[in-house]
Amino acid sequence: MTAMNSVYIEPESPSWTTTKVVAVVVAILSAGYMLPWAIAAVRNVPHWSVFWVNLLLGWTIVGWIIALVMSLRTQRQVIVG
Repeated sequence: MTAMNSVYIEPESPSWTTTKVVAVVVAILSAGYMLPWAIAAVRNVPHWSVFWVNLLLGWTIVGWIIALVMSLRTQRQVIVG
């Protein structure tokens, strides 16, 4: 019978906790950046204009707020009957 040796291999340089925290924060902020477009798509507001405003101007706070207002605007009511 041969003896089973357990071997543990450590990474060369362990990942820093700071790097992990920054990665999570960047992922959350990235999702928040496109939030106005997601709201517009869910509400069935014409969302392609919101997408382009958000993508091109969302990096400015004013552009992001404009996209958010566009996504929250009232929808047109169509009466069929």
